[in-house]
Amino acid sequence: MNTLTKDGRVNVDNGSNHVSKFAKKIEITRSASDLRRRYQEVRALSERLCEPLETEDYVIQTMPEASPTKWHLAHTSWFFETFLLEPNISNYQSAHPQYNYLFNSYYNAVGPFHCRPKRGLLSRPTVREVYEYRKYVDALMVELIDHADARKLDSLEPRITLGLNHEQQHQELLLTDLKHVFSENPLRPTYRQRGIAKVNPVPPVTWFRFEEGIHSIGHGGSGFRYDNEEPLHRVLTNSFLLSSRLVTNGEYLAFMRDGGYQRPELWLSLGWNVVREKGWQAPLYWEKQICDWRTMTLAGMRDLCLEEPVCHVSFFEADAYARWSGARLPSEEEWEIAVSGVPVEGNFVDNEVYHPAPLDSQTADPAQMFGDVWEWTRSPYSPYPGYAPVPGALGEYNGKFMCNQFVLRGGSCATSKSHIRPTYRNFFPPDARWQFSGLRLAKDVK
Repeated sequence: MNTLTKDGRVNVDNGSNHVSKFAKKIEITRSASDLRRRYQEVRALSERLCEPLETEDYVIQTMPEASPTKWHLAHTSWFFETFLLEPNISNYQSAHPQYNYLFNSYYNAVGPFHCRPKRGLLSRPTVREVYEYRKYVDALMVELIDHADARKLDSLEPRITLGLNHEQQHQELLLTDLKHVFSENPLRPTYRQRGIAKVNPVPPVTWFRFEEGIHSIGHGGSGFRYDNEEPLHRVLTNSFLLSSRLVTNGEYLAFMRDGGYQRPELWLSLGWNVVREKGWQAPLYWEKQICDWRTMTLAGMRDLCLEEPVCHVSFFEADAYARWSGARLPSEEEWEIAVSGVPVEGNFVDNEVYHPAPLDSQTADPAQMFGDVWEWTRSPYSPYPGYAPVPGALGEYNGKFMCNQFVLRGGSCATSKSHIRPTYRNFFPPDARWQFSGLRLAKDVK
């Protein structure tokens, strides 16, 4: 079989005549070329997102749920090393024997791993060494793709695609974690400057009605999906109404001014406990000035824009606001029914805005269903009927988190457009706020 040396060269072993057979140039198939290009594009974006950073920015961890930028860059490389290079290169040698321990996230089947809350204590490997690790993995991955025959490429492609989607998840986490890092710095550093766009008045809320019926939910076609999006199955839903747009900062501010954080009758019991224990008075990153509010963004501190979608609220806050407004959160089934036929368009990381954008038009469909902010649903994160995790270590990717979490849908301004789809199920604990998470309202039809 073909093997790759540590410096990225190819050693070929195909019998006694292997030298003459493989002295000729290996022709790369179109599919291999496309896969290599896709691999390089995704990997390059991770590094492009880091271009505004100083070395000191890479190493800080401000809370246990977040990770240093350096760790994200290394962990995504570890994923390709562990699940693609090691199984497919004979006598594979890692760039460092301890990287498997340092950069494994939670895969118990792979082996022990470093304590997550202590990732910010790792001054070594250095940022330079992490970038060298990425180059090492990238060189071997390109060789692996380019020298695979058609059958081998067919077996590699699903796992490479999973690795690329995994990296896109970490690109989003990189930005959300970095925002938290900068928010903890009294200097309030700016990640990237952005202009203040002209804001139009937000259109009034209208309600779209969806009739009761039996609907198919989940991923049942071709194309990439995570195992938690399967299988395709049927659900019975009652008639419901869905808001035409996301809840705005101005509307959420009205909830606050009406004593929203002081009224226990609006909150789930556990949510009310969290409010009291953590002293919540506003969404994460909001800061009260003398008369107005300001908020931390990746472009630094800004005056609160009342027309922007409210962001960085927990499930508990979203649920309390919905109850205060006389509505509720949609279920994930209702959300997926509502986006049937709606194009995947919105404010994604591709736009390089890195901030939720005000609605600039009213459409025939519910607006901003994709991008801007992840939308909390009222659905606990649980398996679909007939769900089975994939075998092996990769089965730990989604299935083992199906407890004490709630589903979010639609993507955010930190999500890549190519990463999101109508069936995508994100999930976080109900008190999580550092993600770009907001809400849309639903109602029962009386």
